[in-house]
Amino acid sequence: MSGHSKWSQIKRQKGANDVRRGALFTKMGREIAIAARAGGPDPDGNFRLRLAIEKARSVNMPADTIKRAIERATGGGDADQYEEIVYEGYGPGGVAILVEAQTDNRNRTAAEVRSVFAKAGGQLAGAGAVAWQFEPRGVITIARMAGDPDEIALLAIDAGAEDVDTEADPMEVYTAATDLERVRRALEAAGVAIESAESAMVARQTVELDPARARQALRLIEALEDLDDVQRVTANFEIPEEVFAEVAG
Repeated sequence: MSGHSKWSQIKRQKGANDVRRGALFTKMGREIAIAARAGGPDPDGNFRLRLAIEKARSVNMPADTIKRAIERATGGGDADQYEEIVYEGYGPGGVAILVEAQTDNRNRTAAEVRSVFAKAGGQLAGAGAVAWQFEPRGVITIARMAGDPDEIALLAIDAGAEDVDTEADPMEVYTAATDLERVRRALEAAGVAIESAESAMVARQTVELDPARARQALRLIEALEDLDDVQRVTANFEIPEEVFAEVAG
């Protein structure tokens, strides 16, 4: 899991830029709406909605905007009908890439994703081509100042966590997708301050790229993430230290 913390830091940096453009609020609104439509408007009884709301709050999305997204999805206003689609493809060096999208126009989104892959030297693939290289996991991040890393790791494992990366900054706790909420609640009950908790697709194994191809792959991922309909992009390559310093610094 060592490479995931680098991805997380890049996502946080990218998120700050998205907020300035307003793009992230739009994507958060869609995630909230889909979660509310699927599981109801009560976050106490809808774990996915609760995660979406917490993520939206972490990027300072206004409470009124969150409320309107839930109301639109559950009959309190004009509801946009979005469907979730996962696209699979290959990037430079044969890197496996998953693109998770939420769209009201499947043909438009497919054309946009295909175009970005082609322009960046990648290739859109068929369903099942690369998905087997990833697995759904729960990922909980905890600030290093939250407590002794070893003690937090023991608490997490006792609560059902599968792995803890105490070297990452912030620390990362990995769970089975179905155990995310249980582990999160146990850590909070023990007084551990949680930075974030989310369901994610995590690469089973990662590949190494030389710096030039890593930069090219990151440009492809950024272009995909800039598409309005794309919620999340996941790839299975390790980011070389020099490239990570350039991007995250």
